[in-house]
Amino acid sequence: MSERSEQSPISPLRRRMIEDMTIRNLSPATQRSYIHAVKRYSAYFGRSPERLDLEDVRAYQVHLIAKGIAWASLNQIVCALRFFYGVTLGQDGVPERLPYARLPRPLPDILSPNEVARFLEAVASLKCRVALTTAYAAGLRVSEVVAIEVRNIDSDRMVIHIVHGKGGKDRYVMLSAQLLGILRSYWILARPKRFLFPGRSDDTAINVTVLHAACRSAREAAGISKKVSVHTLRHSFATHLLEQGTDIRIIQALLGHNNLSTTARYTRVATTTIASTKSPLERLSLMVVPPS
Repeated sequence: MSERSEQSPISPLRRRMIEDMTIRNLSPATQRSYIHAVKRYSAYFGRSPERLDLEDVRAYQVHLIAKGIAWASLNQIVCALRFFYGVTLGQDGVPERLPYARLPRPLPDILSPNEVARFLEAVASLKCRVALTTAYAAGLRVSEVVAIEVRNIDSDRMVIHIVHGKGGKDRYVMLSAQLLGILRSYWILARPKRFLFPGRSDDTAINVTVLHAACRSAREAAGISKKVSVHTLRHSFATHLLEQGTDIRIIQALLGHNNLSTTARYTRVATTTIASTKSPLERLSLMVVPPS
């Protein structure tokens, strides 16, 4: 798996890894990421990865950390190497000896409902404004928003069918009455054919970079000091649902989270819920400070 021209034949080892990933139904994006990671690992040592061992992996991790690689990127490489050694090379004992980096988990920025309204109204492009409104209204990832097709909008059942979300999973999310009205007005004006938010042609979806750029411009136009991305709208969606009393397991299903612990982090930023929770002190009758 050493670096080579894209036109060169695929090595038997790389072909086997691709077949292993395909058998396990890993998404195309994950497959590309894993192949790229193993390719870079091989190129660093200038040897085929099947000739590298645990000590080489450790040295490579130290090298990456010294370069200042992001923790999320480091863990993605670890995932790739665990798969390569454990599945493709069949070295069952290796993956458990390749530790993941412990990720710092800072609290995400959350927009208030008023900030969400100001932000969405500041998006200049109609297509981007409706796309970002949909992201907030249904708590979608940017990759899920751009992939929505007109046929995925089910107004009879009032749901949106999310096809091949993260991890290749399908799910349904709510279609609010207000969002349906917005989408109908948008459809009359834009007349999308296949993709709800098309790109340069009807057969391609809008590029995610377009929505990221729209977020940057709208944040500045709305005068919002917090960092705002498409994912910020998803974080805000989950937090606002929690604050209005929605069961956390319903939020988990809407977001498409595998683990409840991932969803539970929103309890740390749901300030309305925190503020409305009574302290056990309220049940006590005591005098700490003498009356004046």
